[in-house]
Amino acid sequence: MNTQSTTVYRASILHFLDDPDKAGEDAYEFFEDGALVVENGKVITTGNFSELEKTLAENVEQVDYRGHLLMPGMIDTHIHFPQVEVIASYGEQLLDWLNNYTFPAERQFEDKEYASKIANFFLDELLKCGTTTALVFGTVHKQSVEAFFEASEKRNTRMICGKVMMNRNAPDFLCDDVESSYTDSRELIERWHANGRQLYAVTPRFAITSTPEQLEKAGQLLEEYPGVYMQTHISENKDEVAFVQELFPQAKDYLDVYDQYKLLGERSVFAHGIHLTPREHQRFRETGSSVSFCPTSNLFLGSGLLDIAELEKEQVAYSVATDVGGGTSFSMLQTLNEAYKVCQLRGNKLSPLKSLYLATLGNARTLKLDDKIGSFKAGNEADFIVIDFNATPLMALKQSKCKTLAEKLFAMIVLGDDRTVKATYVAGQALHLRDSGGN
Repeated sequence: MNTQSTTVYRASILHFLDDPDKAGEDAYEFFEDGALVVENGKVITTGNFSELEKTLAENVEQVDYRGHLLMPGMIDTHIHFPQVEVIASYGEQLLDWLNNYTFPAERQFEDKEYASKIANFFLDELLKCGTTTALVFGTVHKQSVEAFFEASEKRNTRMICGKVMMNRNAPDFLCDDVESSYTDSRELIERWHANGRQLYAVTPRFAITSTPEQLEKAGQLLEEYPGVYMQTHISENKDEVAFVQELFPQAKDYLDVYDQYKLLGERSVFAHGIHLTPREHQRFRETGSSVSFCPTSNLFLGSGLLDIAELEKEQVAYSVATDVGGGTSFSMLQTLNEAYKVCQLRGNKLSPLKSLYLATLGNARTLKLDDKIGSFKAGNEADFIVIDFNATPLMALKQSKCKTLAEKLFAMIVLGDDRTVKATYVAGQALHLRDSGGN
């Protein structure tokens, strides 16, 4: 091995090879005293330290995180970077919340300098919480996405972002038009998609805020640039679903609106999907499109309780996301905590292993990025986090009573937040290190 660029991280190590609900104990690898070998920003191998130590050169750099858990970086499949300041805004459900809080906040992003300031804050907050990849909404302003990608490129984070396409049912100051939304999106795709670790998502906000002509242009972009993503919202709120039916009376249902404009596919991610019909489940399954489950947002805005057991039964692909600023935390641990409670209210159990699978390999699979991130498979990009099981006195007390790995992980999910993340590495570089004071 080229020892000049090789680093060995020693810790307890957990990563997933498959869905624990399907593969049981074969779904993951756990090494109590493990080693992760990283070279030039890529994973070389992982395994038991005692075995790998014999294969390493004497002067290879070693970083000792014994007593901590090393995992792949977490992945967030739905989040709005311009809504950082909207988080924790009181008293509304979806449509009023957009009009009263979100749209006025997004107006500020016509200023590139302001967009850059928030983009940098946003990315640092994600890294602090252990999230290394996200599928991100910008605003209607092209420069908001330029600012975001510039900030991401500086950190070498693997991010997916898109300019919102929105030409009706929103304030005039926040609307584009059919042609400008297409042209701006096309220019952003050509500048940023697959440029380093940056990827692009065609982003009609939702059916309510786009005319049929604009949705047609969104479909045209997907046809012209087959590697890009598509992100939007669906069936978050019952009033929203009814409004879509009014606007598109010929559509069979909400999903059919998007289907008519060729927006479904394996890289199409639909946030929420709480109130879907059996026919919509069938089209999700047939097209490989996926639902992004946003528990903290769904609870905060009173939107409803997504039944992921039903999605599993219907073989609908799904992922888990924060949906900041409707969501109430950047932390995927806090998001998984709330996901567990939503499942409880639906009469189902979400195991800690399944939770952490979803936040890593599962979300990577949904984004068709599992050949690059989400596990410690040899050759993957070395995005990983170091978890402190004893980050708070309460966590330490609880961990002292845990007897199994599953118990330790569950307590970490329920009690954990950004303080639990001791370090975040992106392509083998430490971008966040929590000091001893918990900052």
